[in-house]
Amino acid sequence: MANFNKILMIGNLTRDPQLSYLPSQTPVVEFGLATSRKWTDKATGEQRDETCFVDCRCYGRQAEAINKYMRKGNPIFIEGRLQLDTWTSPEGQRRSKHRVFVQSFQFLGSPDRSARPPADQEAAPPSQAEASQQSDSQQSSAAGPQEDDIPF
Repeated sequence: MANFNKILMIGNLTRDPQLSYLPSQTPVVEFGLATSRKWTDKATGEQRDETCFVDCRCYGRQAEAINKYMRKGNPIFIEGRLQLDTWTSPEGQRRSKHRVFVQSFQFLGSPDRSARPPADQEAAPPSQAEASQQSDSQQSSAAGPQEDDIPF
């Protein structure tokens, strides 16, 4: 019997990615993804919305990229495999949920250049060379447009 387990999804992150490391120092990122669909109830003619929330996990360099560039609300296209996680709750009840293990992804939308860096990365003061460059560029812009400033 043939088997095939592949899932393709486009959605928005429901929370900021959470990066951690396995004992082998392999990066792991976990995030939630929400996908929505709109449909019309044939019985009432009423517009309905349905949202599906899925937990996702990614490993390696891809995990680091998702953690670095994605934030809550950002759209992403993911491709992966579906896995059922099962466990027993502290109350003794059997629980389960599906999780997508991301194998590849593509960022969607335009990059938000005004986005703040992740909380674990503080903005470092500019080095002496960077401060010198900023000073030089400010002085040259005060003198008028330079050849490099002309857009054609």
